[in-house]
Amino acid sequence: MNLVSIEARLQELGVTLPTPVKPVANYVPTVQTGNLVFISGQIPAGPNGPEFIGKLGADCDIETGRAAARLCAINLIAQLKGAVGDLEKVVRVVKLTGFVNSTGDFTDHPKVVNGASDFFVEVFGDKGRHSRSAMGVAGLPFGVAVEVEGIFEVA
Repeated sequence: MNLVSIEARLQELGVTLPTPVKPVANYVPTVQTGNLVFISGQIPAGPNGPEFIGKLGADCDIETGRAAARLCAINLIAQLKGAVGDLEKVVRVVKLTGFVNSTGDFTDHPKVVNGASDFFVEVFGDKGRHSRSAMGVAGLPFGVAVEVEGIFEVA
C-alpha cells in the first residue's frame, strides 16, 4: 500500500507540475472514455516554451534525450491532473508511446524513452509500470528531441 500521496512524491522529487499546455493545432489534449484517459503527445516544454531542441545521434546525446523524455512525462502528468483533478485516481499507467527525433543510424530509442518510463515508476511505483513503444522519427514539432503520449487507467 502506498503511504505517500502522488503529490507528495512529486514534491519529494522536486517537481512542480506546470499549467497544462494548450493545443497548438486542431486536437484536444485529453480524451477520457470509460476509465481510460488518452493524452495527446507532449513535448519537452518548460515555462519559456520548447526545450531540448535537436536530433539524437547528431545534436543530442542519450542523457539529454532522457532529460527531454522526463520533461515530456512531467507534462503528461500535468495534463492528466487537469483531466481528472486528483492524481490519486490513477489506477495504472497503461501505455506510453515515445517518438525520438533522430538520425537514421541512431538505434538507442528505448534508452531515451526510459527517461519518461523511469519517471513514471518513480512517481507511481508499480502503478507506473506500463507497456511501451519507442521509435525514431525524422522530425518533431518545434525541432524538439522527444515527444511522448500516454494512456492511463483511472478510478
